[in-house]
Amino acid sequence: MSRPTYLRIADDIRHRIQDGRLSPGERVPSRAQLSRRYTVSDRVAIEAIKVLMNEGLVEGRPGSGTYVRRRPEARRLHREPPGVSPPVTLHGARRATSQEAAAPPSIAERFGVDAGSEVMRTDHVFCDGDEPVMLATSWEPLSLTRGTPVMWPDRGPLAGLGPLDRMGSIGVTVTRVEEAISVRPALEEESQGLDLPRSAIVIVLSRTCLAEKRPVEIADFVFSAERHELWQEFGV
Repeated sequence: MSRPTYLRIADDIRHRIQDGRLSPGERVPSRAQLSRRYTVSDRVAIEAIKVLMNEGLVEGRPGSGTYVRRRPEARRLHREPPGVSPPVTLHGARRATSQEAAAPPSIAERFGVDAGSEVMRTDHVFCDGDEPVMLATSWEPLSLTRGTPVMWPDRGPLAGLGPLDRMGSIGVTVTRVEEAISVRPALEEESQGLDLPRSAIVIVLSRTCLAEKRPVEIADFVFSAERHELWQEFGV
């Protein structure tokens, strides 16, 4: 089957952006101009522009038109050792809010417990200066921490420390840290929290801290794939 016309128009404009014929900040041909150039209806031209907007290549300016979006230069985030919180070097505030919760099925599966088991959920916002650059959600089993000084990760003398220090303070030794890195489209609340365009791509660093074979903390860290790159150096 032939490729839909609106996608072929989007392909053409995308190539013009990628090879520099349309520069960042330059205005994209208007709907009427696209309709005449490609001999299509206004609706087809609009659909082509929507594709490019969803990809983050162009942006609309009310009353002015559509322009090639200026893509920020990727900022290098230096990786910290596993188990440190946050897992990258940042120079700014951290906001955290903890609440008791029932483990949703996906989290229960990672803990190896029944769905609905009691856990402590903590939502984090990490800033570099005044700019929010990373969101995180962490989970800890209340069967392990209830009644201890580290039950509430957002308060107390150990607030803000990583799971190695916090768990170690109650006699639980983290012996292994597993991490997985993936990319996906940002969720609506992530786009809002990080001030990202629609359909932005984010990097997700999923961490599980274990004491022997028992998971004692699960955390997912989310940051912009366009604005940041992970950087790590190993001694050999």
